[in-house]
Amino acid sequence: MRSVNRTVAPVAGDERSRAVRREVWREGLGVAIATSAYGISFGALAVASGLDVWQTCVLSLVMFTGGSQFAFIGVFGAGGMAALPSAIASAVLLGVRNVAYGMRMSSIIGDGFWRRAAAAQVTIDESTAVAISQSTTPLRRLGFWITGIGVFVGWNLTTLAGALLGDVLGDPKAWGLDAAAAAAFLALLWPRLKQRQAVAVGVAAAVLAAALTPFSMPGLPVLVAALVAIIVGWFNWLGRDEASVPQTPSGAIS
Repeated sequence: MRSVNRTVAPVAGDERSRAVRREVWREGLGVAIATSAYGISFGALAVASGLDVWQTCVLSLVMFTGGSQFAFIGVFGAGGMAALPSAIASAVLLGVRNVAYGMRMSSIIGDGFWRRAAAAQVTIDESTAVAISQSTTPLRRLGFWITGIGVFVGWNLTTLAGALLGDVLGDPKAWGLDAAAAAAFLALLWPRLKQRQAVAVGVAAAVLAAALTPFSMPGLPVLVAALVAIIVGWFNWLGRDEASVPQTPSGAIS
C-alpha cells in the first residue's frame, strides 16, 4: 500500500506542475495577443506621420516599447525632421523605465551574455508583469519569455500589417486613426493611475503640455511635462500613498 501511495504522489505532483505551466502559457499568450493589437494602429500612424513601411518596421524592431514608439511618431508627425531631436528625447524618457525592469528581472533571467542580450530586447511592461505575478523562479522565467517573445513577434507582425494598411488608406483622419495614438497611450497609462500622486502628476503634466503646445515647437511640451513629473516623483512632494507601498505576500515579488 505504501508503495502505491509513493507512486501516486509524484504523478499527482507532475500533473499539478503541468497544469500550472499551461496556465502560465495561457496568461502569457493572452497578454501577447491583446498587446499586439495595438501594433496595427502604430503601423498605420507611423506611415501617416511620414515614415515609409520599412522605416516603420525597423523602428518597431529596434525600439520595441509601445509608449516610446507612439511618442516618437506623435512628435515626429507634428514637426517633421525639425522635431526629430525632441521625438528621440521623448521616446528615451518613456523608455527609461525598462532599465528598472531589467534590474528587477536580472536574477530571474539568469547568467549568459546571449540570454541577457535577448532578454534586454523583450523586457517590457507586459513581460515583466506576467513574470513577477508567478509564484516560483522557473515559472517567472517561463512567463517572461513567453510574454516577451509573443509580444515581440505579434507586435512586429501587426506593425507591418498596419503600415501596409496605412499606406493604402492614406489620410488617417478620414478613418479616425489620428486619435488611435492618444487612445493607445492612455490605455498604457491608465493601469498606473492607482495612487493619489500618480493621478495628480498625470493631470498636471497633461495640463502643462496642453498649455505649452500653441506656443512651442513640437515635442517640447512633452519634454517639459515629463521633466516636471520626474522632479515631483523624485522628491515625492505629494507624499506616498499607503496603497503604493510594495507588499510581499508569500510567493510574490515586491
